[in-house]
Amino acid sequence: MATLPSIPVVSSESNLSRYLQEIRKFPMLDPQEEFMLAKRWQEHADSDAAHRLVTSHLRLVAKIAMGYRGYGLPVSELISEGNVGMMQAVKRFDPDRGFRLATYAMWWIRAAIQEYILHSWSLVKMGTTAAQKKLFFNLRKLKGQMQAIDEGDLSPENVKAIAQKLEVPEQDVVAMNRRLASPDHSLNAPLRADSEGEWQDWLVDETSNQEITLAEREELGKRRKLLTQAMANLNERERDILSERRLRDDPTTLEDLSQRYGISRERVRQIEVRAFEKLQKAIKNAALEQKLVS
Repeated sequence: MATLPSIPVVSSESNLSRYLQEIRKFPMLDPQEEFMLAKRWQEHADSDAAHRLVTSHLRLVAKIAMGYRGYGLPVSELISEGNVGMMQAVKRFDPDRGFRLATYAMWWIRAAIQEYILHSWSLVKMGTTAAQKKLFFNLRKLKGQMQAIDEGDLSPENVKAIAQKLEVPEQDVVAMNRRLASPDHSLNAPLRADSEGEWQDWLVDETSNQEITLAEREELGKRRKLLTQAMANLNERERDILSERRLRDDPTTLEDLSQRYGISRERVRQIEVRAFEKLQKAIKNAALEQKLVS
């Protein structure tokens, strides 16, 4: 499918007003004109038609984005994400289904903005299940209806009412309310208003350093070499049975091996035990020799 042409961009909060004035210049479409433009895009990949469909709905994007201002993210970024959702809606819109583009696009716009908020709002990921997303985006509204906006922890009655309304566990309501009431700990959030430092500057790198990684790799190589040398002390049947029983993620059953070799399951088990003992002894002797040489 062809790529949609560029649209006006709101690059920062400072030019937000200018952007809102600019998008007012794009005319709204009547149903027939919208249908014809959508068909031109759908059937002929007409980028001019797609551009008109997108730009005629930029005011809708801005209106929806304004409804998410309470999450502490720049409105300019919310609008930009909403515009991405709008373009995705135009790409997938089917005019033959009989409904208007705005009805279809609002779901794409909200989904794009909500995904951006969930990924950007906090260092510790918010929930990603449908129920947790519903709780995240509806808790403030329900608290406002209950006049509990300025409370710290919610009262048990309010917690129960919200949990029943959104069909989530009560402990999830309590945890989410505390998270939303706490300061923003986004990775790129400043430590203080007068500071240039960010939270990510204080994150500890818990991965192993290069010396530890190299030492572990060398140790693993030595162990594999010892195992290979020790396996050479076993006969072919012992190696096969031991490998099938001890060295596979999904071990072969005694029954399968007994049928393969035409012996009883007990005999297979005995060979396995004997081969493992021989292997242990060979590895210990080889390790001792290496230590004496060193």
